[in-house]
Amino acid sequence: MFTGIIESLGTITALVKDNDNLHITIASSITTELKIDQSVAHNGVCLTVVAINDNQYTVTAIRETLEKTNLNDWKTGSLVNLERAMKLGDRLDGHIVQGHVDQIGICKSIENANGSWYFTFEYDESVGNITIEKGSVTVNGVSLTVVHS
Repeated sequence: MFTGIIESLGTITALVKDNDNLHITIASSITTELKIDQSVAHNGVCLTVVAINDNQYTVTAIRETLEKTNLNDWKTGSLVNLERAMKLGDRLDGHIVQGHVDQIGICKSIENANGSWYFTFEYDESVGNITIEKGSVTVNGVSLTVVHS
């Protein structure tokens, strides 16, 4: 479980296709605090650490994840929003976020409203996802509150 509050940025250093899977290696300041089999949100997508080497770690995205996210579009050198799983007993500063992605949304407009920002997204409603007014969603791992659904 995550909060949607970004902890750090990572840089993608390698992308390796392996049949239907994608191995993603990331350099990050939080690498020294990670362990094998630990969950980390990458732009909101929960991925498990499979290898650690100095200041870099590797996670693997399976076909299901690649089909429902934009991970196939990632490039070496790109920055990624990172958040480690929350600890029980810690302050919960965002929303409760699972890191299980339902689908990709497309940002259709961004409006500056006197210091507030309104983002309008379009997504495939036939998938059966429910967006609830005053509920929460994450966009690239950032927890946002739904104003209008």
